[in-house]
Amino acid sequence: CLVPLLTREAFVQALGRLVVPFVQCFAEADREITGLANRWGCPVLSMDSDFCVFDLAGGYCPLSHFQWQSVRGAAGPQGCYVPARCFSAERFCGHFGRLSKALLPLFAVLNGNDYIGLQALEAFFSKVRLPRGCAAGKAGKHLRLQGLLNWLAQFAEPAEAVDNVLKYLKKHQREEIRELLCTSMEDYAPSDVNLEDFFQSGSYECEAARKADVPQWVLDALAKGKLAPFVINALILKSTFLRVQVENMQRSSAHSTALPIRQVIYGLLLRVSHSTEGASPSKQTNELHTVCEFDRCQKTLKKTFVQAASLPPDFCDDRFPLDKLMEVPVSCREMLLLETLGVKMSFLEPIPSHLQLPTAVTCYWICCSEPKVKLNQLKALLLTIVSGELQRIMDDPDPTVPPAEDDSVAYNEFLKWREKKLQNNDFDLDAAHNFCQWQCCLQMGLYLNQLLGTPLPEPDLSSRLYTGTLVHRLYQELKSAPSVENLFILSPKMAQLYLVLLNTVES
Repeated sequence: CLVPLLTREAFVQALGRLVVPFVQCFAEADREITGLANRWGCPVLSMDSDFCVFDLAGGYCPLSHFQWQSVRGAAGPQGCYVPARCFSAERFCGHFGRLSKALLPLFAVLNGNDYIGLQALEAFFSKVRLPRGCAAGKAGKHLRLQGLLNWLAQFAEPAEAVDNVLKYLKKHQREEIRELLCTSMEDYAPSDVNLEDFFQSGSYECEAARKADVPQWVLDALAKGKLAPFVINALILKSTFLRVQVENMQRSSAHSTALPIRQVIYGLLLRVSHSTEGASPSKQTNELHTVCEFDRCQKTLKKTFVQAASLPPDFCDDRFPLDKLMEVPVSCREMLLLETLGVKMSFLEPIPSHLQLPTAVTCYWICCSEPKVKLNQLKALLLTIVSGELQRIMDDPDPTVPPAEDDSVAYNEFLKWREKKLQNNDFDLDAAHNFCQWQCCLQMGLYLNQLLGTPLPEPDLSSRLYTGTLVHRLYQELKSAPSVENLFILSPKMAQLYLVLLNTVES
């Protein structure tokens, strides 16, 4: 369940590299996926049990039930296939007499979905007499689920069933609970968004986004995966959730290092000018320019209201509101990005363009991390980046440039080194914490770069820019065997890249 911080970004890049069409929805995607699946007559592949409730013509295939290792051949046009299981709401309802599919959303809501708890409905469950469950020997929870389904089967449609649920509640609660149940059931109603239009013409129209006054370029970039959901959450909900990694829980959250970058992102989204900052701070103005962050404080979740950063004059000009941000000259957008990271473009010029953003982020990380970055941690990180470059060259060689023999030799030596038994296998928690901070800085650096229209090229995350196990191993080895720094010495090009990266960051 605990995946690396940049998994979503790496996945989006992999889809792009494999030319797999995809859309990133404005809000919860379930209803839009259901509409597209029914339009195309496809089953839905997911791990979300909510799809057992939606009325899907092609059914729902849980990814956990794919037998990936048992590919089978088939005669005819079908060819090979992977055995899987398909859930059908219609067949499921058939197990419970006359149960209508239209009652499944109410069943889900009564049992508590992502947004409604069971507490308000306990009075109903404590008083209603549910039929006995169909299967003997099941736990009490399963008996209650089956009893509820059998009880719902006596009603023709949801409104009648809701009326009967409310009979068991106190009179003063009934209207509030009715509204809560009906609103929650709407989450399973068909969406007004037609995703087919997006896959055919690239246009993503969404009534909810229109009501929220989201600029069209922001909505288009989000749909194409060029902006992260983090940005929309900050813009619309004015709240964000910062994911925890494997870090030192006794120290401040790894995300605290990247706070100044996030504040600039919030400033761009909420348009905070120097003049606004200097004005008398009313409570309303402060609320307009703050974002609620959910992050860990030691091992508990903490809510913090973060003030958005004020922006340079170029970004506060009335000619350039958020919907016209891309009209700000690219040189100004690049300057804001680099000033936020504390780096001048002249320092980055010797670096290959696709590594300029990670290098700038690394400079920022060294200045802002706590505990301070050790030299061997920096070297381990840069060697990991170089190994990713070497692997990229070997896996996806440039057809216009013949492969260098020394690259191949260096790569084989690197593979041999990786297979050797590690001399020092200790886990350094503070080093892990520092590397987590680097990932947090890279994530927010990426998001800021995307929001500014990518003035710097986006690094290829899906081709080994960073590998956690490798960076930890290199760090441990550098402490006991400094010669590991010469790991890529057999490739002049890779050895030179490492020195350029190290000199740039140190300077």
